[in-house]
Amino acid sequence: MKLRLNKSNRLVLGAILIAISVAFFSCSDQKESYELNIPEWFPKPEIPADNPLTTKKVKLGKQLFFDARFSSDFSLSCASCHLPAYAFSDTVAFSSGVHKRSGERNSPTLVNVAYKPHFFKDGGIESLELQALAPIDHPGEMDISTTTIVDRLRKDSLYQQSFKEVFNSGVTMRGITYALAAYQRTLIYGNSKYDRVVHEKSASFSDLEKRGQNLFNSDSLNCSKCHSGVFFTNYSFQNNGLKANYADSGRAKVTSDPDDAGKFVVLTLRNVEVTGPYMYDGSLKSLSQVIDHYASGGSDHRNKSTLIDGFSLSDNNKKALIAYLKTLTDKEFQQNPNQ
Repeated sequence: MKLRLNKSNRLVLGAILIAISVAFFSCSDQKESYELNIPEWFPKPEIPADNPLTTKKVKLGKQLFFDARFSSDFSLSCASCHLPAYAFSDTVAFSSGVHKRSGERNSPTLVNVAYKPHFFKDGGIESLELQALAPIDHPGEMDISTTTIVDRLRKDSLYQQSFKEVFNSGVTMRGITYALAAYQRTLIYGNSKYDRVVHEKSASFSDLEKRGQNLFNSDSLNCSKCHSGVFFTNYSFQNNGLKANYADSGRAKVTSDPDDAGKFVVLTLRNVEVTGPYMYDGSLKSLSQVIDHYASGGSDHRNKSTLIDGFSLSDNNKKALIAYLKTLTDKEFQQNPNQ
């Protein structure tokens, strides 16, 4: 989810979790552990010791993820801004919150979120459990208090039963966030054409796709300097020259360091074909526009990455690069959008 938080807000949210953890459960459905479906070429994700994956917890988290009672006007669920058919991203620059209010940043994909070391485009949150709290009381998103959410769910006998089975407790906010995090950690996908070609050796790139791969990895384009590894991101924070002046200061909101102004986390390119519009503000509508931006060298800014220095690319080579990027699309979530 997409809200940015500064240091003081993160401390407040941390205090909330500490306060409510006192009365939290002491045991859960440990016997029914959930086995993640992890591609052989993916690393094993780190699962917090205090939030092990269990079948019933994941099922509960999925129910919560699609529940519109999380918004003040009952109009939105987590899935309203993270659409399963689009790799759990949105199709607009800014998702609509309650009462048609606009968000502040483009909603990112949640696919393979289990591997992320930090959350939000400024890296302001370091826990998937804590992240789940952020959109709840934001006026541009769910605009609801945690107390109201808990009260609503406590009136549901099925939720009461589920929380008892999973957490050996009644409905609590910590239980809600832990179940949501558990479900999101199961959204692991690595069955794209790229994977079948490179890792399984069961398919082949077309000539166009192969040319695109060579361009992607070339020193002239520098794509793979940041979009590297099995997830096509090094999770670093970069200013890519999108703006000459940033109203949204990005990473600097978290660090208060002017050298971080305009820096945002490098996003995964897996499923990039279906996660547009692109950039932190959704200002680039297509992959073609993204390539044009980098080819131009971007706007001048004191913090712009030295890797963004422009390049020349023919129309045919642009088509090749886009063809290669499309091999990173995993069709499985599209064929089974309800997960």
